[in-house]
Formats: sequence, C-alpha cells, structure tokens
Amino acid sequence: MSDDKPTGELTLRTMAMPSDTNASGDIFGGWVLSQMDLAGGIAAGQRAQGRVVTIAVDKMKFIRPVQVGDVLCVYAEVIRVGNSSMEIKLVCWALRHRYGHREKVTEAVFTMVAVDDTGKPRPVPKEL
Repeated sequence: MSDDKPTGELTLRTMAMPSDTNASGDIFGGWVLSQMDLAGGIAAGQRAQGRVVTIAVDKMKFIRPVQVGDVLCVYAEVIRVGNSSMEIKLVCWALRHRYGHREKVTEAVFTMVAVDDTGKPRPVPKEL
C-alpha cells in the first residue's frame, strides 16, 4: 500500500475520543488494533460470505500516534485466500482533527478463518 494515499477499500471510519487515551493523551494502541480487527472481520466476512474469526496479527506497525479528535479510517484488502483462511492487509489513516490532513498511522496483516455455526473451519467459497 502506498504511503502517500490510501489504497484498498474504506471499511471503517470512527472518531478517536478522550476515553480512548493513555496517560500521555495519545489514543491507546489497543483501541486502534480493535478497530482494525473490526474492519478485518468485515472484509473477511464479506469474502467468506459468513462468520470469520481472527487467528493471527502479523507485521503490526505503529507509525504515528492517533490523537483525540482524529477520524480513524481503516482500509482493507484481501491479499490471500487459502482453503479456510484469508490474509487481510489493513492500513489506518488518520484524518487529523476531523478536517485536517491525512496521515498513515498503522498497518498490519490479519489472518482470518471462515468458520461454521459450531466454530469449526469451513472452506472459503470461490470468488464470484
């Protein structure tokens, strides 16, 4: 993914609030990770046409802090599909102070697995 503009599909947008901060006033990395997990679940669930679970997070990189008032925009791209698993590239950009410039803040690759109603892995359907 490019460092100068987002690529992939805009999957989630949310505003960073004061309740999401650490003692330094920056947004908790765990909050950002949680938003990425939500976006990854949306993208993987659409591709798998059903329930998915997160099994791994790889290459997590925090590039810049997210600040209160920033709009966190999470872009998702399915980069690999196996039998039951998928790798989803997730990149977060912050729209600074809701209206300001956009900066890349975080990126990672999430591995998601399609599961059935009992929680057991199931095949990911062929792409239409």
